[in-house]
Amino acid sequence: MPGTTPPLGGRHVATGHEVLAAVLQVRDGRLRVLAWQRGIAPDEGRWALPGGHLRDDEDVEESVRRQLAEKVDLSDVAHVEQLGVFSAPHRVPDARIVATAFLGLVPSDADPAVPDDTAWQPVDALPPTAFDHAAIVDDALDRLRAKLSYTNIGFALAPAEFTVSALREIYAGALGHPVSATNLQRVLTRRGQLEPTGAVSPPGPAGGRPAALFRFTRRTLRVTDAFAVLRPPGEVGRAVVP
Repeated sequence: MPGTTPPLGGRHVATGHEVLAAVLQVRDGRLRVLAWQRGIAPDEGRWALPGGHLRDDEDVEESVRRQLAEKVDLSDVAHVEQLGVFSAPHRVPDARIVATAFLGLVPSDADPAVPDDTAWQPVDALPPTAFDHAAIVDDALDRLRAKLSYTNIGFALAPAEFTVSALREIYAGALGHPVSATNLQRVLTRRGQLEPTGAVSPPGPAGGRPAALFRFTRRTLRVTDAFAVLRPPGEVGRAVVP
């Protein structure tokens, strides 16, 4: 019949719609994703991405922003974009639930309050995750790393002002490989993404010359080099930031 849902376990069920967010942040030099530990079946004890059911009076982006603000005190995510729709019939046991997944990015200097059952998990060492949430994290990671090559999306991971050395650590953490501070500054400056603030960072415990502070020229997403690729040092091919 038109409008019905394919049977699950020999019966027809109503289709639900949820929104989920893979929220990424570089913390302590390591890229992490926000997750909470499920306390009920199915997949009790596994780690899940924040989100929930879509309301009748909101679109999917409104829904994900509301739920991040309500559940994990993330009211000011620097960047949100839709990743895709996850609709495998059995992605959630004994239910027919379609998920619209988003990528969210939080600056490295933000430290939002989160509940006791919620933590920033390293993307390169995820604990057991609920349902298909690990696949969503993988998609989010691929999207971020690709866009770090050809857009200015680094603004969403960085503080408002930063030293080049600190920005290098953020890019290295997000990309998962070393990055040259000199080359990073050269490339981003040539693309018109960085500008000096005219200020310097406070001196460290060891003293020394204060480092200049920079900022991104724009804090909204734009394509800066459609054909650029950031590759690890020594990899064959065009490595914009070796």
